[in-house]
Amino acid sequence: MELRQLECFVAVAEELSFTGAAARLHVVQSAVSATIAALEGELHTRLLERTSRRVDLSDAGRALLPKARAALDAVRDARDAVDDVNGGVRGTLRVGTLSSLGSIDLPALLGRFHREHPAVSVRLATAASCGASPGLVKALTEGRLDLAFVSVPGSPPPGVRWRNLTTTPLYLVVPAGHRLAERSRVTLGELADEAFIDFPRGYGNRAVTDRAFATAGLRRNVAIEITAIGAGADFVRHGLGVALLPRGSAGPDGNLVALPITGADLNWPISLATPGNRSASAAARAFERLVDQHLR
Repeated sequence: MELRQLECFVAVAEELSFTGAAARLHVVQSAVSATIAALEGELHTRLLERTSRRVDLSDAGRALLPKARAALDAVRDARDAVDDVNGGVRGTLRVGTLSSLGSIDLPALLGRFHREHPAVSVRLATAASCGASPGLVKALTEGRLDLAFVSVPGSPPPGVRWRNLTTTPLYLVVPAGHRLAERSRVTLGELADEAFIDFPRGYGNRAVTDRAFATAGLRRNVAIEITAIGAGADFVRHGLGVALLPRGSAGPDGNLVALPITGADLNWPISLATPGNRSASAAARAFERLVDQHLR
């Protein structure tokens, strides 16, 4: 087996698409097909099940995938060791992120990282495309990401380690004409009959809110689900419900009022998650150091 074959196989396995793998590897699709065929011929088994609609892993492919990732990680570590001696950081950094990170300015972070390490190619995956924070965590454990900004209340799952970066309180956002708009603060019990705009289950701020209502023994009606914080404020502005959003996300807007909630734990955590089952690349370590500097 050649490293290029393993790289191609991992790309197809992760994209579940020959077209997607070709775009990722910057080659034509026929080259991907030929490389996979050569690898299957060398191993005397089919690694991928192909139909006109989809691509999936065979049993042999599922067995090979973690070994192929480990082999590519070992090669990356060898290259990193040489680059460290030569004073440079190279390769690809795969970062997962939420749609909002509170006080963390991700574009500024990535811009500074690019200036300091121009030889590193950065690939960004969003929570919306991966299946919220649980999807980002799964991508980490499967080796598809190097690190990820996640929001998962509680302890990290097996195979992942993380450290909390920031915590942002969630405020109740209501239209200016709402019955509670003139109040200085409210309790959860006063919101039981409201229609809520919120994120789907699996998103960190939704988990925080659901847990707070469950602890208070209250049920609530989530009428509209969104995947971007800005959209939540837009729906509230037009009178379609209320929302619990990170403090400051509604901005200075005369049509909206943001109110603190008393008697409930509505703190939204943001953590930086890294794989616990493999070593970090030099690029990932450099990015972590930059995050520390940013927070300081």
